[in-house]
Amino acid sequence: MEDAVPTLQIDNERVRVTHWRFVPGASTGYHRHEWDYVVVPLRDGILRLVEPAGTREVTLEAGVSYARPAGVEHEVINANAFEFAFVEIELKS
Repeated sequence: MEDAVPTLQIDNERVRVTHWRFVPGASTGYHRHEWDYVVVPLRDGILRLVEPAGTREVTLEAGVSYARPAGVEHEVINANAFEFAFVEIELKS
């Protein structure tokens, strides 16, 4: 499985903004979020989430953002037959 490609856009005392690009099947690897965060999908698609409670798939719509609290643990996998991307905004303060 290929790794998702993060491109750091902003990292200061208040926020970290990362553009994530996933080829089909690419994964972030299992991780825990240190801060609250917002995700902005850049296209429609499906992501597979491997979480402590199990695996599920979520359908995302381009430009429709969602927020999650610090402490979320998961692996994110591109479940599409095409490249998928989103912008992640982590709120440090």
